[in-house]
Amino acid sequence: MKTKAVRLYGKADLRLEEFELPAIREDEILAKVVCDSICMSSYKAANQGAGHKRVPNDVDKNPVIIGHEFAGELVEVGAKWAGKFKTGGKFSIQPAINFKDGPVGVLSAPGYSYRYIGGDATYVVIPKEVMELGCLLPYSGPGYYPASLSEPLSCVIGAMYANYHTTPGSYIHKMGILGGGKMAILAGVGPMGLAAINYVLNREGSKPSLLVVTDIDQRRLDRAASLYTVGFAKTQGIDLRYVNTSLMADPVEGLKEIAGGGGYDDVFVFAPVAPVVEQADAILGFDGCMNFFAGPSDPGFKAELNFYNVHYAYTHIVGTSGGNTDDMKEALGIMSKGLDPAGLVTHIGGINAVIGTTLDLPNIPGGKKLIYNHLEMPLTAIGDFAVLGGENPVYARLAEICDAHSGLWSVEAEEYLLANAGSLGQ
Repeated sequence: MKTKAVRLYGKADLRLEEFELPAIREDEILAKVVCDSICMSSYKAANQGAGHKRVPNDVDKNPVIIGHEFAGELVEVGAKWAGKFKTGGKFSIQPAINFKDGPVGVLSAPGYSYRYIGGDATYVVIPKEVMELGCLLPYSGPGYYPASLSEPLSCVIGAMYANYHTTPGSYIHKMGILGGGKMAILAGVGPMGLAAINYVLNREGSKPSLLVVTDIDQRRLDRAASLYTVGFAKTQGIDLRYVNTSLMADPVEGLKEIAGGGGYDDVFVFAPVAPVVEQADAILGFDGCMNFFAGPSDPGFKAELNFYNVHYAYTHIVGTSGGNTDDMKEALGIMSKGLDPAGLVTHIGGINAVIGTTLDLPNIPGGKKLIYNHLEMPLTAIGDFAVLGGENPVYARLAEICDAHSGLWSVEAEEYLLANAGSLGQ
């Protein structure tokens, strides 16, 4: 089976190549990858090359396929797994497999470490460890892109469970966000922040009574407010506020005032910016937990923290990087029940757009960039479909479909694109 894939050879050295996949063994599975969502983690791996902890040292000789937020369908199932997985079944993969015998040891992950599996490919060979560790996850919901986005949503879910709270005099940590508490999501209207808002409003577990989402970009705040409305939040028992901190004379005092003066129980930081981290620390209430969610590229990244409050106010900090398999199962389950992650997606492209998009990701505005591997299409903002429709009827129809879905991507748009991709060209 031939595959077309984007492979990493070294720092900023990505190549779109066609090559032959090896025949699967009895403990492997051949799969078709329909779509992949490009992640900042792929940008970091692509620009660090072998210097990245998940990328093998010999990547220059044995290149790896990039991309780890992908979904597709099973094409051929090895005999060992025939009783558990069926040809044609839709799937997603938990990439953080933690397999000690992988290409780079316990940090090995599809999309970083493997020669024959990654999200930016037309076909892949799923290695035995993915199944052995329960990381090949069936998806029964509509479309493919929700399953692709289950990985980033699982990261948010994991963060919510990683927070903890204490009781004075007890050494038992109560894991998870505080039910009925006050929550703030700082720098919270980027792709992952939107996923966090969506999840908090729709999760079945504990919810905060107050959710404050901040940013300094009013346009992005307005878009978030149109997707995840204050009205819907009220139906979930949540007082949702969108706040532009750049308009506040004193953001810390302003945010505390919104919380009634006592600070916040759970604060999530969605940008690796020292002033944002320090702001998060400053608005923590008694026994408040700050989750530093945004992974910095700089290994020397630092910010000041108030250790007086650590001692006397029991404030504490956690950091999460990815979700576990249970988190991803929850993500797939909640999407199968109706949660639509389409609000994260702002751009659509084909496999020919992967290299440029990945290497320049921080400089491309908007949210998630969704790649459909079996078509060629320049990376295109959903908002530009209507203009492009003047020259190409496929874009015109996509614009109509997206407009009918409040300007968002949808299963209907995905199905139309996949059926008419041949008319797009490059």
